[in-house]
Amino acid sequence: MPKLNQFIALGDSLTEGLSDKYSDGSFRGWADRVADEMSKHDSNFRYANLAVRGKLIEQVVADQLQVALPWMQQAQTLVTFHAGANNVLRPKFEPEQVFETYRNAVSQISGTGAKLLLFTVREVSNPQTKTQHYWNQRFGPFNENVKRVATEFGATVMDANSREVFGDPRMLASDRLHLSTEGHRRVAAAVLSAIELPHDSDWQDPMAPYKPAPAPIRVVGSVAWGAAFLVPWAIRRITKKSSGDGRVAKHSELVTWSPRI
Repeated sequence: MPKLNQFIALGDSLTEGLSDKYSDGSFRGWADRVADEMSKHDSNFRYANLAVRGKLIEQVVADQLQVALPWMQQAQTLVTFHAGANNVLRPKFEPEQVFETYRNAVSQISGTGAKLLLFTVREVSNPQTKTQHYWNQRFGPFNENVKRVATEFGATVMDANSREVFGDPRMLASDRLHLSTEGHRRVAAAVLSAIELPHDSDWQDPMAPYKPAPAPIRVVGSVAWGAAFLVPWAIRRITKKSSGDGRVAKHSELVTWSPRI
């Protein structure tokens, strides 16, 4: 594999880094963790992370991809692209339009010669509820499109469904949607493994067994989760607002990078 001396991360909350935090409360995430390791192998390594939570695929393409395309310098550039999941969660999801936009975006990145990594979304292994079945019905076709496009353009797929550990509830933060710190650590290791750089070797290992909380505590936790996360999400859908409104990318320029911690 050619030596990678720059990394451009495009996408939404997964790539922005929710909910893995630095000591100052800002978000770190798997992409910063990957950049930290990559910077150890080239003193001139550069990194940009244009991802912003809540963004739809058309916004990622317009506001991130078009900015970043001139920075992509053939095989020495690593590009990660994850977009469209927020579209899938919208009530008026239009699969054909989203899938075509996704393919066109990947085609543009591929045309630069950059090393490209794409991501699937974790599906529910044994769906029990209507919500879980609905999730799989939406994200199953989305994931198939990611794989199909990756095959067409020679991209590498980081498949969230290829390792059982990624289905462990502890891989998710308290909002039950975004990755926990442990989740980000393992995704970073998976990406580093894919680009043949040193990484935590335990990223595929099962997590230690744990005993679920008693039923009454789980009920209280679900109520608290609904109030803290589900209700605000529903309000944003009704008011047609996004968690990313007014936010800017945390690393909006391609600059020389050194680890913060």
